[in-house]
Amino acid sequence: MKKFGSSIDKKNLRILFIGSAESSRLLLKKCISLKLNIVGVCTKKNSENSDFVDLKKSIKNKKIDFKYTKKINSPSVFTWIKNKSPNLIFCFGWSEILKKKIINLPSIATVGFHPTKLPRNRGKHPIIWSLALGLKRTASSFFLIKNEKVDSGKVISQKQVVISNEDNAASLYKKIMRTAIIQLEQIIRNFKKNKIRIINTNSKSNYWRRRYYSDGKIDWRMTAFSINNLIKALDKPYPYAHFFFKGKEIKVMKSNLISKKTPRKYDNFVPGNIILKNKSFFDVRCGSGIIRILKTNKKINLKKTNYL
Repeated sequence: MKKFGSSIDKKNLRILFIGSAESSRLLLKKCISLKLNIVGVCTKKNSENSDFVDLKKSIKNKKIDFKYTKKINSPSVFTWIKNKSPNLIFCFGWSEILKKKIINLPSIATVGFHPTKLPRNRGKHPIIWSLALGLKRTASSFFLIKNEKVDSGKVISQKQVVISNEDNAASLYKKIMRTAIIQLEQIIRNFKKNKIRIINTNSKSNYWRRRYYSDGKIDWRMTAFSINNLIKALDKPYPYAHFFFKGKEIKVMKSNLISKKTPRKYDNFVPGNIILKNKSFFDVRCGSGIIRILKTNKKINLKKTNYL
């Protein structure tokens, strides 16, 4: 058990909230519903992230001070946060690493959130990689931010999230956030009672890199299983997996795995070959197996003999 000071009531719990993603919006909404004393919100006006949210809209008519910033560690933001005298900083859904001068500002702790089973799978695009790699489980993790290493603090709450075969990015995102919202309420109760637990996580750590546009391009020499996972991983709120046909980018919005192994009758077909076509779908021979493409963002005039 780690001690953070004497018990405090919710009026004295001064929370500074940092975030700019859909996960941030949902967790901030929970804080507001609990009538917590939120002394300020740092957010962004815009971002390249697919799940970006401007949190100003979430605190409209709430009499909560806010600050837009592109650089969380700038002197002006540091001064603004310091003047709020927070005893807790929640940094949820923010892609920039906090510097020590901000991490050390609150009198109790700075808390982060990451949707994996920390210390495994630290880093970028955790929902995308979890699905693209075909993982069966992930987790919702809250941790203490103590240094400038990515997602490296002591875990104070962690709940497993099962990934089903039917899950895509949107459904997994919702699953994780439903879990995280329940955790957050318990974490706040624990902080008030000075009963924050440090969870023993003996797993070896690893880091996931940033996802690039090229990672979303379908290579039909991949297995059908891997292609189907990639399509699910890049569903909303992400920008969809894609391929090119006659020089045009085609985004795949829905697919189905027909078989992991290639049926013998298609042994002599080349990966990318259309093997079945009708009005509502087309089947493609992959490096191994068959995938059915059910929905694309554009109509494409395909024939059974076409190659992708």
